Amino acid sequence: MGKLTEILNLARARGEALGRPYLGELTPQEAFQLLQLAPGAKIVDVRTRAELDWVGRVPDVVEIEWNQYPGGVRNPNFMAELKRQVDPEALVMFLCRSGVRSIGAATAASEAGYNACYNILEGFEGDKDANGHRNNIGGWRKAGLPWIQG
Repeated sequence: MGKLTEILNLARARGEALGRPYLGELTPQEAFQLLQLAPGAKIVDVRTRAELDWVGRVPDVVEIEWNQYPGGVRNPNFMAELKRQVDPEALVMFLCRSGVRSIGAATAASEAGYNACYNILEGFEGDKDANGHRNNIGGWRKAGLPWIQG
């Protein structure tokens, strides 16, 4: 079994265990590996413009706000923007700050006919530690994966 199949099988098993309506749950490291292994694979970062500008960005990803800043209102154009920028046949991985908004985005995309949606667990910044700070427990940045300051 190849590395690509191994990662996708692990992700599917995690997704099934959590009862997710999309194909699976990936660690940040697995998502990064899939970008290298699966031609046409895309990461869609659903964080707000403010988060991207102030916290940092993952290079070469599609950026579409799930909730808008300021106010946190759901982006009414999310699906239209996704359809314009990402092929419904592509392997699509959704990323947010901690892996929660991306669940909603992956679910909505699956319901709209995207058949290879995955959520990236831990998100960009991971969970809060005992002091209420992110970037210490899990996440894309903590894993040492490519990112740039906004």
